[in-house]
Amino acid sequence: MTDLREITFADVDIEALAGATGRVAVLIPAEGTLSPAARRLSRLTKGALARAVESEAWEKLEVGAVLSLAWPAGMAAEGVDIVKLPRRPSVAEARRAGAALAKAAGKAGVTLLAEGTRRPAQIALGLALKGYAFTARKSEPAEGPAASVVMCKGAEEAGEAYATARAVAEGVFFTRDLVSEPTNVLGTEEFAARLEALRETGLEVEVLEEDRLEEMGMGALLGVGMGSAMPSKVVVMRWKGAEGAPLALIGKGVVFDTGGISLKPAAGMEDMTMDMGGAGVVSGVMKTLALRKAKAHVVGMVGLVENMPSDRAQRPGDIVTSMKGDTIEVINTDAEGRLVLADVMWHAQLSEKPAAMIDLATLTGACIIALGHENAAVFSNDDGLAADFLAAAEAEGEGAWRLPLGKAYDDQLKSQKADVKNVGGRPAGAITAAQFLQRFVKDGTPWIHLDIAGVAQVSAETTLSPKGATGWGVMALDRLVRDRFEQD
Repeated sequence: MTDLREITFADVDIEALAGATGRVAVLIPAEGTLSPAARRLSRLTKGALARAVESEAWEKLEVGAVLSLAWPAGMAAEGVDIVKLPRRPSVAEARRAGAALAKAAGKAGVTLLAEGTRRPAQIALGLALKGYAFTARKSEPAEGPAASVVMCKGAEEAGEAYATARAVAEGVFFTRDLVSEPTNVLGTEEFAARLEALRETGLEVEVLEEDRLEEMGMGALLGVGMGSAMPSKVVVMRWKGAEGAPLALIGKGVVFDTGGISLKPAAGMEDMTMDMGGAGVVSGVMKTLALRKAKAHVVGMVGLVENMPSDRAQRPGDIVTSMKGDTIEVINTDAEGRLVLADVMWHAQLSEKPAAMIDLATLTGACIIALGHENAAVFSNDDGLAADFLAAAEAEGEGAWRLPLGKAYDDQLKSQKADVKNVGGRPAGAITAAQFLQRFVKDGTPWIHLDIAGVAQVSAETTLSPKGATGWGVMALDRLVRDRFEQD
């Protein structure tokens, strides 16, 4: 796994700042008022810090952004980074400040003077998350960022708060690593092996192989993987930190999607290594819950398949029988993710009898057309659960927007030969995909479908992540578990 930046917390020590290598950083409010420790730091820089916060550049600086002084006189550090941040920042502002420091520091260590500023653990979380870089497949993998120190009041309490935040960061990094791996490394076998390794965190992990899936009647899922030499699998991860019915998290894990016989265009197909993004998020959430010993009962299930064209591959026009018993006419083999999810969702409901169920998938290009790369699409049969998720996503700064469901969309999925078609045409493509999935939700089961096609991997950096895999959803789902499903 890509290593997180090691971050510790300590009491303010100006003498240590003077001799600190790497980069020294300090938090200053917009009005430029220097705390006693910041004034002493300014003296170390021969007054450069005080002059910087009186400059026009400081006035134009946005909250959470950094103004840097290179090679300050009187200090061992290679630079001093001055962060504009209120003494009582919001969570988003605190994380943005930490991320800005990570970008300014690169691989260098950071010694941060956060005297008198609230939310030091959230600043540290931003510093950790933005420091991610996937280099495992380079001939000379880069070392991770150097260890850093946050100097603040109440260092022990801040360290305890960060221990929980670090568990979230580890889940995000795990997801980013999974999504970033090429398929010749992360096939279905390796994916399952990495999830089995999570047993060391306390998770119970079970791998269901193809022969078992055939016995269970998972014809929809197995049809997707027919054309691949890789075996299809379902991996079940259980975290029982409380009694009662669990929350079930279901992830689409198509390790590569050629489109099958309905072959995708060559341009951009290399990005289909990320079509297991839903399974990656579920895996990251389960790791986070185990690491922080969440007082909740949560089960994560992921369907792992590869969608390839071959002499054995599923064809357009084939009719498969799902685990539920519904027959599905496969109009387009590139609409495979919903087939995988349908069987795993049904199995989750039969075996776990969940209190609620949430599925995640990089499901449709139509979702990207509708919402771009700023928001995941949210569909739900339960207004209360949807509202709680949207509140959690907003609190964690992860964009999400609810789209409608409705019986009228079912007309697009009617089949003359089977119970349902797997596609409904171009109009409302993301909605008809969700409408298809709703057929596999039992009456009385609160359910959310998250289409994360636009947010799982992006072509430009975000506030908390570099270009590439984002880990979107780990923080929001962890927050939802805290707010709705944890027991005191």
